[in-house]
Amino acid sequence: MINAKNALNMTILQIKYFLTLASELHFWKTAEKVFISQSTLSRQIQALEEEMNVQLFERDKRNVKLTDAGKFLQEKWTNVINELDQIHRQAKKIDEGISGQISITYPGSIAFKFLPSFLEILNSNLPELKLELTEPTDENHEKLLLNYQTDIAFSRDEITNKNIDSLKLYSEPVCLVVPNNHWFNKKSLKNLKQLKDEKFIISGLHQNTFFASLLRTFFTKSDFEPKTIIESDFGGMILNLVSKEIGISILPLSFSIAKARNVRFVKLDEEIDLYINWRKNEPNKTIQSVVEYAKLVEK
Repeated sequence: MINAKNALNMTILQIKYFLTLASELHFWKTAEKVFISQSTLSRQIQALEEEMNVQLFERDKRNVKLTDAGKFLQEKWTNVINELDQIHRQAKKIDEGISGQISITYPGSIAFKFLPSFLEILNSNLPELKLELTEPTDENHEKLLLNYQTDIAFSRDEITNKNIDSLKLYSEPVCLVVPNNHWFNKKSLKNLKQLKDEKFIISGLHQNTFFASLLRTFFTKSDFEPKTIIESDFGGMILNLVSKEIGISILPLSFSIAKARNVRFVKLDEEIDLYINWRKNEPNKTIQSVVEYAKLVEK
C-alpha cells in the first residue's frame, strides 16, 4: 500500500519521468528526452519507488521492464497526468481571459440587434468561452451582480453602486409602434395626449423595471393615463399584437430590426441608453475581455 504521508512527497515531475521511462524502457533515451542526466533519472525513479514502497521496474544491465504494479500505474497515471495537463491549459486560458464560463443578463430589447452582434464578436474572438444568457423578468441586475448570479449585466439604466462599474454603450430613440395604416405619424403629432383614446400594449406601469419607470414619466409628461388592454414585457409578442392591429405600443427603436409585418416605428423625442455593468475590481480576466469586446459592437 502507498503510505499516505509519503505519497504527498511525490511530484508530478517524478510521475512524468516514470511515464516516459515506462514508454521508452531505456534510461539513456529517457534521460535525453526529459533533459536530465541518466544518474538523476535513476535517482528520481528510485526515490519514487521508495516513497511508494512499490517496485515499478525490473532492471538489469541490459533491460528495463515494467512490473505488474508498474503497468497498472502507467495506465492510471497516464489518465491523471493528461487530465492535469488539460486543467492547466484551461486555467491558463482563463488567466489570459480567453476561456471559461460567464453568465450574462440582458433586457429583451437588445435581443434583435446589439446582442446577436455582440455574441458574434465573442464567438470570433473567444471561441472557447461558454456563455449563459438570462433575461431576468424583474431586471434587478444590481442584485444579480452582487450575489454572483451573473457576471455581466446589460441594463437600460446606469447602476450606481460603489461595487459595480457601469459603462454607457449607446443611446437609441424610443418609438411609438403602430400598424402601417394608423393615422399617427411625426407630422400629425402635436401632443401625445392625442393618443389618450388609443389602446396600448405595454409593460405593466406598476412594475419596478427601468422601462416601466420611463413609460410612467412619459405619460405623466403628456398628462394622460394610457388605456392599457394588454400588459407584456416580451417585445416579440407586442410586435405581433400590434401587427394584428389589436393596439399600439412604445418600444426602443432596436425592435425594428425584427422587421415585423404591418408595423411602423415612429421616433419620439425621447432616448433610452444601454449600459454594460460588471463587478468592480473583477479578478476574472475573461470578464474584462468581454467588456472590451462589448465596446466594439457597431451601434
